[in-house]
Amino acid sequence: MGYEWLAIAMFVGFFFMLMSGYPVAFSFAGTGIVFGGIGLLVGAFDINRLLLLPNVWFGTMSNFTLLAIPFFVFLGAVFEKSGLAEELLETLGILFGSLRGGVALAVIVVGTLLAATTGVVAATVIVMGMISLPVMIRYGYDKQLATGVIVASGTLAQLIPPSLVLVVLSDQLGVSVGDLFLGALIPGLMLSGSYVLYVLTFAFLKPNVAPALPLEVRKIGGVALAKRVVKAVLPPLLLIFAVLGSIFLVWPPLLKLEQLVR
Repeated sequence: MGYEWLAIAMFVGFFFMLMSGYPVAFSFAGTGIVFGGIGLLVGAFDINRLLLLPNVWFGTMSNFTLLAIPFFVFLGAVFEKSGLAEELLETLGILFGSLRGGVALAVIVVGTLLAATTGVVAATVIVMGMISLPVMIRYGYDKQLATGVIVASGTLAQLIPPSLVLVVLSDQLGVSVGDLFLGALIPGLMLSGSYVLYVLTFAFLKPNVAPALPLEVRKIGGVALAKRVVKAVLPPLLLIFAVLGSIFLVWPPLLKLEQLVR
């Protein structure tokens, strides 16, 4: 057996460090340093290869495609800290509250909207879990359905553009980011739609596990609700059209122009 065990041991060690509650950044760094030292001791790699690291770092930093990652992460942090995601979820929860499974539908719609604006999954799951899970449990939602909807809709950011995973894949595969985004848009929306159909079907067959919100909870209605919907939903929609529209409409002509210049 070669040194394959070292990679497996490193993955297991990193997993246990995460489960212990240690910060992710320091878990990555600590695991890499410890197992790098072990690799040097057992002769898994040559220490002279470390001299190539500066070239790798600067090569990665000069990659134009990967510049999108920190900006999308920053955008997700803005959504989380500004409270816009919370307000969006509360508004859609009131809007869909009269339906069976309405809060679950609101979680799916919010997860889709946030995925299409930020491309970041962690902030979405944390925000929606803290806000919507207590509400669904309080009003009699099935715990498995509630947690499943939050996790599933929160991870839509892995597929729906602008996805950070697709940005990294475009760099590794040498494929245009715009082409990957175009190819993933319809499957992502189909996946989101399948979640909606599942919740509606589940709520129709088993009304007790996904009841509608009581009338006293849905106090706002009429003009006040319409104003709140416009205030909470319109900014994310405009941001989606700005982000995806610029990618789908502006990016391909720029690539063609770059090819002509070359």
